[in-house]
Amino acid sequence: MIDAYYTDEFVLPLPQGHRFPMQKYRILRDKVLASDCSVSLSVPTVATAGQLALAHCPNYVARIERGDVSTDEQREIGFPWSTQMVERSLRSVGATVSAVRSALQHGASVNLAGGTHHARRAKGGGFCVFNDLAVAARVYQTDYIARAVNHSKRQIPNVLVIDLDVHQGDGTAEILAGDSSVFTFSMHGATNYPFTKAVSDLDIALPDGTGDELYMTQLQDALNQIETCFTADLVLYVAGLDVHQADRLGKLALTDAGIQLRDQVVLDWAGKHRLPVAAVMAGGYFPDLERLTDLQLGVVKRLAEYGEHYAKRVYSRNSSN
Repeated sequence: MIDAYYTDEFVLPLPQGHRFPMQKYRILRDKVLASDCSVSLSVPTVATAGQLALAHCPNYVARIERGDVSTDEQREIGFPWSTQMVERSLRSVGATVSAVRSALQHGASVNLAGGTHHARRAKGGGFCVFNDLAVAARVYQTDYIARAVNHSKRQIPNVLVIDLDVHQGDGTAEILAGDSSVFTFSMHGATNYPFTKAVSDLDIALPDGTGDELYMTQLQDALNQIETCFTADLVLYVAGLDVHQADRLGKLALTDAGIQLRDQVVLDWAGKHRLPVAAVMAGGYFPDLERLTDLQLGVVKRLAEYGEHYAKRVYSRNSSN
């Protein structure tokens, strides 16, 4: 059994015709609830000011919370400011923090939203207010330090961010730049938003129309490269569905089978290294939300299966010691 965290009860009052498909989150939760996959659904707590300060400028956080946000800033974020926007943003980060903590216990967990990787230290962008990935990585590390009694040589655990949303994780790259304990890997569309890219530890920019074969070759090569230079203790997996050929904003051409294979490549690699995986659903802008959420449900099911196998591996390893 793995935990899945949802925030669809916290809906933004968006203008009519707004292009962000807020209803996809409720549809996905309903499908998870009705499915036979071994998943427990929970509403997350809000991220605290102290947690947000691990990745964001406290003044920026305070301005967002009190609504001191200019028209230009709201335009860049993509949402009009409201108290509901603040609540949802805090819950979305809290969901990824909770997913990380759960994954450490159960091998896998998922935030049914999240993936707000365009939020930088002191600004939002691209429908992202706070960066759940950077905050969750830092909370995991501070949790570890707080409970550690006998520190090993490497005192801070390492986090690998595997960002496979079609858009580059520019905010994550900016916040975590120079932090050797977090490796940021982003594979994204070369011509897609953000049009000015940040610098991750590893970036792979794909041409428009990239299909399954080239995508998997690039992904496997990247994981092989990471394996030679970074030892992870946790994977944060950004499982965006906007790489699919049906996405209206993505420009790539993965098929249904390609999405499944992508997830399997990541999870097989994580399993080989016995790594817990906390996933976020991130982008997906299909005209047909039923099709989108069917594919997202498949991601959740694969994570549940990974958690089941992870538990067996850990039990087997502990029994043999």
